Amino acid sequence: MASESTWDVVVVGAGAAGLVAGATAAERGKRTLLLEKNRKPGVKILMSGGTRCNITHDTDNRGIVEAFGRQGSFLHSALAALSVQDTIDLFEREGVATKVEATGKIFPASDKATDVLAALVRRLERTPCELALEESLVGVERQADDTFQLTTSKRKLSAAKLLITSGGQSYPLCGTIGEGYRWAAQFGHTIVPPRPALVPVTTTAVWVRDLKGITIPDVTVRVVEKADGAGGKSHVLAERRGSFLFTHFGLSGPVMLDVSREVSGHPLPHKLVLEVDFLPQTSRAELDDNLRSLAAANGKKHLITLVPESLPRRLAESLLAEAKVAADVKGAELGHRARAAVVEACKRAIIPISGTCGFKKAEVTAGGVSLSEVDSRTMQSKLQPNLFLAGEVLDLDGPIGGYNFQAAWSTGFLAGQSV
Repeated sequence: MASESTWDVVVVGAGAAGLVAGATAAERGKRTLLLEKNRKPGVKILMSGGTRCNITHDTDNRGIVEAFGRQGSFLHSALAALSVQDTIDLFEREGVATKVEATGKIFPASDKATDVLAALVRRLERTPCELALEESLVGVERQADDTFQLTTSKRKLSAAKLLITSGGQSYPLCGTIGEGYRWAAQFGHTIVPPRPALVPVTTTAVWVRDLKGITIPDVTVRVVEKADGAGGKSHVLAERRGSFLFTHFGLSGPVMLDVSREVSGHPLPHKLVLEVDFLPQTSRAELDDNLRSLAAANGKKHLITLVPESLPRRLAESLLAEAKVAADVKGAELGHRARAAVVEACKRAIIPISGTCGFKKAEVTAGGVSLSEVDSRTMQSKLQPNLFLAGEVLDLDGPIGGYNFQAAWSTGFLAGQSV
C-alpha cells in the first residue's frame, strides 16, 4: 500500500455531482482528490437519456423546486449557486451546444452523452484536481480534530474535508450499489430506505404484455390503492399524463416512470392497480356520442372500425376483449350497455400492478441520506463537521425530464464551493 498523502478535499465518486464538485473545489485552490472505483468517470452519464443525457429542463429555478415536491425547498441554495441557465452556460462554454425538445427536456444538440461527459472531464482537467480511477474507498475514520483518515483499495489518505457523491443504487452495473449510505450512516445519518424510481412497472396481465412495443403518445395514468373490503375507499396515489409504452414485462414510457416511485414505495404493490385513460383528449360524453353517431351512420361496419383511429388496432382489439364486447359486432347491433363498456375500457382501463423492474432498470434512487440532517446552504452534514454530501446519495428524487441531473449538478457545485 502506498504511503499516506494529505488532501484538503477528497471527493468520493466521479459521477455527475462529483465531477462538478471536484472541479469547483480545485478551482478555489483546494488540494482536491476525486476517487472513482470504475475504469472511467461518469459511466451512468453515458447511459442516461438513452445515451443522449437529458442535461436539465427548460424552466427556471422555481420550476425545478416545484417538480421535486416536498423535497424541493432543499434545492433553493444549490440552484442559487448553479441555476438552470448557469448549467446550460457551463456546458456551452465547453463547446456543448444544447437544444430544447417539445417536452421541455434539454439535450446536447449532438444527442451524444459522450459530449456531456467530455465537457465535464475537460473542465476537471483544467484544474489541479487529481482524478484517481480504479480506486475505491474501503473505509473511513474520523480523527479527533474532525478530519478523516481514508483507506482506499490502493493506499491510506487523510482529508480535511470529505465529500460523498457516490450516487444511489440505480443502474448497479455502473457501480452504484449504495456504499455512500454506509459511510453516511457510520457518522450517524438516517438513511431513508432506498427504492427504485423512474423505473418500469410490471404487471401480471397477459393482454398487456401481448401489446409489447406499442407506444401511445398521450395517456393519463393513475396509481390507485384498492379499497379494503366492501365499505372501504380507493385512494389515488399518483396521476400523470404523457407518453406510455407497452413492454414484454409490463409498462414503461415517461408517464409510467414518473408514477413508479409510488409503486416501489408501497409495501404491498399487488394491492395497487393502474387506471389508464387512453383518450384523455376526449371526454366520456364525447366518446359516447361519437360511437353512437358512427354506429348509427355505419350500421353494417364492425365495431373495431368505429373506435377512434388514435388507438392502435391491436390495443383497440384488446380493450374490446377486456370490455367483453365482440370486435366484429356491427354498428347497428351496438346497444347502450355495450357502448358504455367500450367507453369505460378506453377511458378507465384497469391494469393490475405486480411491482417494478427494480434497481437494475431504475434511472434514479428514491430515498437516501435524510435531507433534514444536511445543511442545504452548504451541503455539509449537520451531524459530522467537514463531511459533505451531494447528488443522488441524498433523499432527493424528481420526475423524468432532466430534473435529477440538475439537482446533481447544483448540489455538487454548491458542495464544491463550500468545502
